[in-house]
Amino acid sequence: MSSKVRWGVLGAAKIAVEKVIPAMQQGEWSEVVAMASRDETKARDAAGRLGVARAYGSYEELLADPEIEAVYNPLPNHLHVPWSVRAAEAGKHVLCEKPVALDAAEARTLLEARDRTGVRIQEAFMVHTHPQWVGVRELVRAGRIGSLRAFECHFSFFNRDPLNIRNRREWGGGALMDIGCYPVHLSRFVFGEEPRRVLGLVERDPETGVDRLTSAVLEYPSGHATFTCSIQMAFHQRVQLFGTSGRIEVEIPFNAPPDRPTRVFVDDETHEFPACNQYTIQGDLFSRAVREDTPQPIPLEDAVANMAVIDAVFRSAESGRWETPSS
Repeated sequence: MSSKVRWGVLGAAKIAVEKVIPAMQQGEWSEVVAMASRDETKARDAAGRLGVARAYGSYEELLADPEIEAVYNPLPNHLHVPWSVRAAEAGKHVLCEKPVALDAAEARTLLEARDRTGVRIQEAFMVHTHPQWVGVRELVRAGRIGSLRAFECHFSFFNRDPLNIRNRREWGGGALMDIGCYPVHLSRFVFGEEPRRVLGLVERDPETGVDRLTSAVLEYPSGHATFTCSIQMAFHQRVQLFGTSGRIEVEIPFNAPPDRPTRVFVDDETHEFPACNQYTIQGDLFSRAVREDTPQPIPLEDAVANMAVIDAVFRSAESGRWETPSS
């Protein structure tokens, strides 16, 4: 195997320090060599706890490090595109947290940056490459439940902290951007199609302005996807797929545990997938694509298409009509 890809991390976000960095450190193709924060002490403390060799007091310093080949960007949503573009311009490949942008128009600027700089840019949808979701798509494609007709999802948790980034509308907060992006992405993944039109309902928090409860219907050529997501409801996650001759339920669809097997129920059968860390898999597949110059797991165009659907849900909530995602 070739040498590991050397990674730098922008910021010390909770998802980075608690999940992604420790997972990538277990990878065969990834090595986290540096972290940056606008607070150098914070960067040094986090790097020290995680055993990361270098810590920088600015994002610019990390991007100037010639040894770093790829950057993981877990910054708040409104900083995804600006710093991903700057990383690309510095010659670094980019794995950027979801949602990749504030809207599809902004996401398209990443396509231009990728084409102009020649680096790889990918949205960090770790569920996309988890074996249970790869397995679900294979079951659907094999006709195990007949023809897929409906995808149904619920995803919620409670967080009303006004200082939390999920409750800052100007930073791209709210339920649809934070967790509604998952059923949008996964329904597109399993149908293998793009929605023709969407219908959305949004209830906003009167104080923060973010959407705290959002529901949507996505009309695909082959069927329908429906979901409800909320950042002010009891924690729960569930996905079911219904076909002409069977049903699939994914037990823990999004926060799959790394320390025990995951289960997918197909009618009265149980399909078990060995314990794995989806963040390790995500990092290693991207790193391997970089090192071996092979296609990355999720093309950047997929992220733009996902944002177009999210945009259409918001437009529909305002117009009260079906809306068509922009191509």
